[in-house]
Amino acid sequence: MYLLGRKRNRELDEIRAIINNIRKNKYQTEEEIILDPNLSALQKAIKKMFIKTKNDIDYLQRLQKMRSQFLANVSHELRTPIFAIQGFIETLLSGAINDKKVNMHFLNKANNHTINLSNLLNDLIDISMIESGEMRMNYGYFNINELLSSITSEQKSLADEKNIALIFHPANDKLQLFGDKDKIKQVMVNLLQNAIKYSEKGSVEISVEENDRSATVIVKDSGIGIPEKYLDRIFERFYRVDKARSKSVGGTGLGLAIVKHIVEAHGSKVFVKSAVDEGSEFSFQLKK
Repeated sequence: MYLLGRKRNRELDEIRAIINNIRKNKYQTEEEIILDPNLSALQKAIKKMFIKTKNDIDYLQRLQKMRSQFLANVSHELRTPIFAIQGFIETLLSGAINDKKVNMHFLNKANNHTINLSNLLNDLIDISMIESGEMRMNYGYFNINELLSSITSEQKSLADEKNIALIFHPANDKLQLFGDKDKIKQVMVNLLQNAIKYSEKGSVEISVEENDRSATVIVKDSGIGIPEKYLDRIFERFYRVDKARSKSVGGTGLGLAIVKHIVEAHGSKVFVKSAVDEGSEFSFQLKK
């Protein structure tokens, strides 16, 4: 009985030591957790607890890093238009308001920056609502031809400014797809505007390929393309392949992140094909 008691005390000491080491983050892997062979079931349970705890901590650390980076990016993106507007207004107040050669130019510049600021704030609200689960989706059937035709007409002037041919290839007139019509419109506007912005010549084409139970919506351009090494990152918030060029053509850096979230909310995924100097193709599926 005495020997049995000593053995149990030794085993309890082992367990206490292991738990203390876990609390102090002394273990890098679960393989470092070793108990007496008689406690194999308990050892297995502790290892599972350790793995779950470690994964939770790693996730929280990644989340904190993402939040910090996101706040830094937001601060930077907000600072740019605000400082620009401030500079234009200060110049006007310093006397340029009376100079007919520059006053309207400065006012138009300031106005453009307020539009960019408004777009950024709207996109930030969308991202926040999507990620918090507060964005309401109104699913239903809608005529995809009617929607795409309307969007094409709305974006035609933007394409015309760059001498880009905006071409819509109609699908079956009676094709009804299931989704949130307004959110799908937001997806298509983002994809089309990106395609037009990053194309210097040629065309942007919209098409629909009908399958048995779904249809694939495709936006294809003949633009500058995206290097393969960047394809996995283009849907990250504020990520830009060419920062200097992205700034010059405008945009909030959140469009593709919003596209990704909305498409995934429809149980689908955005697929990308691209080649430098040849163009890009974005596509996603919707259920019939």
